[in-house]
Amino acid sequence: MGIGFIVSLIANVVLIIIILGITIPMDKKYVVRENRKINYKKTTIYLRWNVFDTLTLVLAIYTILCVQAVFILLTSSQTIENPYLQFFANQSSTWVIVIVGYLVSRLSITLKSIKAHWGDELDDE
Repeated sequence: MGIGFIVSLIANVVLIIIILGITIPMDKKYVVRENRKINYKKTTIYLRWNVFDTLTLVLAIYTILCVQAVFILLTSSQTIENPYLQFFANQSSTWVIVIVGYLVSRLSITLKSIKAHWGDELDDE
């Protein structure tokens, strides 16, 4: 395993700790749970822009920059032995998976929240 992959793994761990450090307190403070299930009717954080959405946007921009760095390094005839290419390739693949997963879960939670808040009105029409 090259030095770029090792540094990338360390960077991933640091970023994940930061993300979880923001997410866990936000979840405990704003998400209403009853019988260990989320009460979407009382939880309004899913219907507005929040700190985690901003963090995800910054992470998406970071991922785009990492992908562009990979393309620049590849066009300058670098190989996978280059530690910078290793780092940016690992960062790109990791955060693309995280961002797509967050997008799917965010859409699902938002739709559940909309249905809980306006479900009766939508069913009547």
